[in-house]
Amino acid sequence: MPIAAADPVWGGRRALVSIVVFGDFQCPYTGRVLPTLRALEAKYGPEDLRVVWKDEPLPFHGEARSTAEAANAVFALGGREAFWRFWEAALLHQGELSAASFEAWAVAAGVAQASYRRAAEQHVGRSKVEADLALAERLGVAGTPTSFVNGIELAGAQPVEKFVAVVDAELAKAKARLASGTAPDALYTTLAEANWKPPSQEAEDEPSADDKKVWNLPLAGAPARGGQSPLVTIVEFSDFQCPFCKRVAPTMKELLARYGDKLRVVWRDEPLPFHPHALPAAELAREARTEKGDAGFWAAHDALFDAQPSLADEELVALGRGLGLDSARVKSALADKRYATAIQADLDLAEDAHAEGTPHFFINGRRLVGAQPVEAFAAVIDEEIRRAEALIAAGTPRTAVYEALMKTAEKPSPGEVRQVVARSSAPFKGPAAARVVIEEFADFQCPFCARAEETLRTVTKTYGPSVKIVWRNLPFHTHSDAAAEAAAEAQHQKGNAGFWAMHDKLLEHQGDHDGDGSGLARAALDGYARDLGLDVTAFDKALDARAHAEDIDADSRAADAARIQGTPAFVIGGYYLAGAQPFERFRRVIDHVLAHGPATPSSP
Repeated sequence: MPIAAADPVWGGRRALVSIVVFGDFQCPYTGRVLPTLRALEAKYGPEDLRVVWKDEPLPFHGEARSTAEAANAVFALGGREAFWRFWEAALLHQGELSAASFEAWAVAAGVAQASYRRAAEQHVGRSKVEADLALAERLGVAGTPTSFVNGIELAGAQPVEKFVAVVDAELAKAKARLASGTAPDALYTTLAEANWKPPSQEAEDEPSADDKKVWNLPLAGAPARGGQSPLVTIVEFSDFQCPFCKRVAPTMKELLARYGDKLRVVWRDEPLPFHPHALPAAELAREARTEKGDAGFWAAHDALFDAQPSLADEELVALGRGLGLDSARVKSALADKRYATAIQADLDLAEDAHAEGTPHFFINGRRLVGAQPVEAFAAVIDEEIRRAEALIAAGTPRTAVYEALMKTAEKPSPGEVRQVVARSSAPFKGPAAARVVIEEFADFQCPFCARAEETLRTVTKTYGPSVKIVWRNLPFHTHSDAAAEAAAEAQHQKGNAGFWAMHDKLLEHQGDHDGDGSGLARAALDGYARDLGLDVTAFDKALDARAHAEDIDADSRAADAARIQGTPAFVIGGYYLAGAQPFERFRRVIDHVLAHGPATPSSP
């Protein structure tokens, strides 16, 4: 149950107990949660309790999804306080869910009417709702409301006493964890991992649709077993701590036995971040391969799944000893993360191929997701055998079947390709002819845009003259149009250096005065202009006349044409990246562009 920057939150980041609520604004039972959560907030306070909202609009509630999108648009524009005001209004007035009500509640929550209308027209909240729905499906959430208290599921509109009993128990556990040395920032992840019970096997084993698309998955350097010149190759992205990966391991062995030299299975590491022992286990398996080849890897593979969930470092060292590995080398591999670069390359490939979650399979490039039964694999394998035999009959050597299939397969890419209409006068930093251009669509009042700045500084420090960052305006908030005008006038007076100096001031002060945006009000803008040595008279005239409106509007038109609907958003060498993503996501895309050149619509 990840808690992300895009989630509306009440309470502190280091609260001892987190309640993640999946709800539907039109569901009457979800409506009953409102007084329960308010009572819990009053009882425990923000230091002990954090409440997180996620949307699960049910398909038979006609207004639920539109309400959820509106609520997330309000959050994007006005932050958490505005969201919770809108949230309460919607749950208290479930019989009045309509576009007119949403706009009225948004304005009452402190969001400018024009900004809300533009956000609603552009469906700013849609992607967040879709992400929540996908997460609910992965977690097996079957109805609303469903709450997770540090990972413990409470289904339905439970009475406050039920929540109190669970919260009190979790508070005691949390305090014990802190006393034993668990870092405060790791507390929620640690407790939720310990408490979480995955969906039932029956739900997990339901066949997933094969999307028929063929993906080009490289094999070089990956451990494999099975036929030397196979007709079918399965690339498996997996995690040694994942119980579903363990469940499917016997299925892979059964398939290898059934198809003999016609089948090959290739392993790719995808240790999931919420499995703390998955990465060390992957390190051990790779060390086994270094010492004993592919046979050593697969022996370690089998032993790790047999040992699951006992995968602590000392247990991994003992397991390696049982496999005949050098204990000193195993210990140093775990301590030094010797194979981290190779494992990260597998993780990058998984992300590029949209292999989200484990286990994840590509059968001659065709996707199959989850711990599926043998027959689900066999159905695809049998089709692929016939396809391979047709290639051989047409003259393709058996040793080259996989390579022949991959020639027309879609290559994984680091993101969706988006075309952005350039604006020659847009402010930038970095060399004008840098190899990688990052078009940043942002809003000076957007808190997520401010968070992205630290990552962009890391990008600049890491890649130096290889990267140019171009600022593009996409204002949604109350004061963001004026702020964009202020930055544009600073550029007009003092060039790119003037723009970035004003840029830093605006983002630094966007949250002044309790986050109401008044740090970007006109009086504040005049003060920043004086601080930066601008001609304040010319500055005032430019802002009064909206002298730079055409440039700002041109950026908004470019965003519309590129289907960019929220901030921050980045187009990196032609690849789209949405949100305040961590540096690793930028690194992956930038490295790809440096290696392969920028994307074009015809070659994603």
